[in-house]
Amino acid sequence: MSRTSLPANLKLGFLGAGQLARMSSLQAFRFGIQVAVFSDRTENEPMQFMTPFSTSGSFESVDDMVAFAKDCDVITLENEFISSDILKEVQEKSGTPIFPSPDSFSLIENKLIEKQTFENAGIPVTPYRLVKSESDIEAFGEEHGWPFLLKSSKGGYDGYGNETVKDLKSAKEAFDNLGGNKGRDIVAEAFVDFTNEIAVQVARNETGHVVYPCCETVQENHICVAVLSPAPVEERFQKRAQELALKATEAIDGKGIFAFEFFLTKNGEVLLNESAPRPHNSGHYTIEGTVASQFENHVRAVLGLPLGSTQLNKPAVAMINLLGTHQRPAETDHITEALKTEDGHLHVYGKIDSKVGRKMAHYTLLGDNLEETYKKALHVTRKIEI
Repeated sequence: MSRTSLPANLKLGFLGAGQLARMSSLQAFRFGIQVAVFSDRTENEPMQFMTPFSTSGSFESVDDMVAFAKDCDVITLENEFISSDILKEVQEKSGTPIFPSPDSFSLIENKLIEKQTFENAGIPVTPYRLVKSESDIEAFGEEHGWPFLLKSSKGGYDGYGNETVKDLKSAKEAFDNLGGNKGRDIVAEAFVDFTNEIAVQVARNETGHVVYPCCETVQENHICVAVLSPAPVEERFQKRAQELALKATEAIDGKGIFAFEFFLTKNGEVLLNESAPRPHNSGHYTIEGTVASQFENHVRAVLGLPLGSTQLNKPAVAMINLLGTHQRPAETDHITEALKTEDGHLHVYGKIDSKVGRKMAHYTLLGDNLEETYKKALHVTRKIEI
């Protein structure tokens, strides 16, 4: 139900303690909301520094999470590595509502179910198939062509859990590496001949919904390195992606913030590739780039509050992901030029250890021309090392 007041002792609990929970909790603090976190790691995670209400346990332990949930008014997700069955049991035994709901989450909790859910809702998706054997892999390659992707159905991110396979030999190795021979579901996905990768975030609850601008994600080695908003594609494609994102959110009766990634193909199709029932890297630009960020609307949505405006604050926004450049204790170096740039905004996530390629921070620059803003953002962040 919708909420009309904010008690001082209202406590929002996050399952997961990384930078997404950290950035959402900053918005919860604005509203005077107490924040609690449940982490499956014992080391210092970005959000664990921010609240005295920090618990470590297992995402596979109902008892661990029930004890945590009983001390919260509402629970929300930072990642999708938890089973919907466990979430359902935690909600029932604790009496604490979880948003997105376990029922919504169960419809997208792994890549196979996700594709089936959206396909059944009439949303075009990338060609896929569950593969269980060498003959399945070979048949998919014959039908859709080589190379293609093999993906672990559960738990993949930033290139982890995905492998590009160019022939049967490499596919058999990838299938084994991803756990296919140990009972893990492996999904084959065809390569799509696309011109752009685009994304849309949607916030939805009982008060209504809001849809963010369509942005472009720039990828290198399966990792997003930059986000540009609005996406430099025709307006009709932007609107199509926004319409499909809203339709997908409604298909799972989603309450919360959701992100959807699409391929824009060379023949003008918009195909849904992946979804996330949480804030997403593609929406980090919204912190300064829109009136209400994805993180603010995450908090508003799960608490039943009216949703904030998704309007852009400037005509152009470029966000650069700052990845780890060294294997060392984290230290963000050479930031002077970026900080001195007008309308530039640096966000460092508070991770204690840097690893090469790990998402450690991001930088957002607002401007009037997208191409110039992106070029400038790349220039002022070029020397940053973490």
